[in-house]
Amino acid sequence: MQDSYNELVHKVSWPSKKDLANSTVIVMVASILIAIVIWLIDMCFDTVMNFIYGL
Repeated sequence: MQDSYNELVHKVSWPSKKDLANSTVIVMVASILIAIVIWLIDMCFDTVMNFIYGL
């Protein structure tokens, strides 16, 4: 237990609040962009499938 505590306190590099906030914003923006891309691909497939089944 003592070794685990020492490693956690002295050897681990913890990010600052500013770094953590920046990383959070980057992850949120990337998640939104990926969701939009997936939605656009889904809409394209839906359009193509409706065209094919409509023939």
